[in-house]
Amino acid sequence: MDIGVFLPTGQAQWAPAGDPRELIGFARRAEELGFASLFVNDSLLTPRIEPLTMLAALAPVTERIGLGTGALLPVLRRPVQAAQTLASVDLLSGGRLTVAVGAGFPGRFGRPLHELSQVPWERRFARLDETVALWRALWSGATEFRGEFHDFAELPPATAPFRPGGPPLWLGGATPAALARTGRDYDGWLPYPPDPRAYATGLGAVREAAREAGRDPGAVTPALFVNVRIDRDAAAAREVMDAYALANYGLPLAEVERIQAVALGTPEEVAAVLGRYAAAGARHVVARLGAMDLAGQAEQLERLAALTLPGSR
Repeated sequence: MDIGVFLPTGQAQWAPAGDPRELIGFARRAEELGFASLFVNDSLLTPRIEPLTMLAALAPVTERIGLGTGALLPVLRRPVQAAQTLASVDLLSGGRLTVAVGAGFPGRFGRPLHELSQVPWERRFARLDETVALWRALWSGATEFRGEFHDFAELPPATAPFRPGGPPLWLGGATPAALARTGRDYDGWLPYPPDPRAYATGLGAVREAAREAGRDPGAVTPALFVNVRIDRDAAAAREVMDAYALANYGLPLAEVERIQAVALGTPEEVAAVLGRYAAAGARHVVARLGAMDLAGQAEQLERLAALTLPGSR
């Protein structure tokens, strides 16, 4: 199972005493330790380093580690310009980019983003899928695009990504509709179900949808977004993760873990949780590290490497 990590780009993870420029060193250390990927979050509702800016900064200072978004919200960006930016990051990284996308969720993390972006909330999933189709058309050299939301009789020459056809596109989400769309149209799946059994069921639905669409089910990467805190015991881990959840979501850990995958406690307890997701079919885990500052994030990075990456140094 490949292990990746989220960069702590949110201001709550490095302010007030931290310097976000230290994220460059964090990324380099993750590559040195042998992590498979570095992912970034996307939002307008919490202060953070803009994700594609962060990846562009990382592309020339790393060599092997994958770079990803989890999940990018296309609604925040004009689609043609976003395609150019993503192709540019893929070029600068030598083809190391993976783009996981999402459509947002009801409540405080959904509608306000659409209002700020002046994009209708209604039919957001159809708009997301069409935006992805437009990106692929641009990356493949299309000269026109006809869709419900985006209609271009003439497209200009687009920046070609490093890889023909562009970077892999994953979908975040675990509703029945999202599972069907993942299997039909996407290259990977990045959910965060709190129960490994739900992950296994969802992955089965993704693969069945792929088969029905005439695709190879094995071509859809089964990934997992999981919150991780390694500590001396479960009580100490929960205390920090609760503060982390409040700082990032305004919600206590007890509410977050009802909707998101969480692995916390001793190394053995965290390994047991990750093992259950591996048994359910996850093959690329992206861990969001629970720590309240950059020093704590760096410490968690070392602990996760010691637990999951044999031979890390």
